Amino acid sequence: MSKDKSVSFATTRHVHDHCLCFATQRAARALARRFDEALRPVGLTSGQFSLLMSLNQPKPPSVGSIARLLGMDRTTLTANLKPLERQGLLKTAIDPDDRRGRLLVLNAAGRRRLGVALPIWHSTHAEIDRLVRSDAGSLRAGLRALS
Repeated sequence: MSKDKSVSFATTRHVHDHCLCFATQRAARALARRFDEALRPVGLTSGQFSLLMSLNQPKPPSVGSIARLLGMDRTTLTANLKPLERQGLLKTAIDPDDRRGRLLVLNAAGRRRLGVALPIWHSTHAEIDRLVRSDAGSLRAGLRALS
């Protein structure tokens, strides 16, 4: 390492005020808390809602495809699936085309839970769109471009 170089407080403030990573992380935590609170009455967190929604497909998706869709590693996904499986909202099945693979099956209880949670998601999302006060579509497009 080179000599220790001090960073001024003014530089710290500049980074704080301009860093997209910091702003995005802070906003993501605030959004997650807002949705967690809204979804609490149906027994879901924001992450669980997103996970169940990602399983709502015409054919059961693979663990790998859901991990890629949600931008998480398979180990983290597996850990997040377990509580939902214990609640009886999904099951893991062997892929008949590749017995080494696993498919994630959203069952009737999981679809019902999503049906109860979806109106809550819609109303919470409408509040957030109003708070953003700019073109929320542009914000979403920019975030998708980054991911």
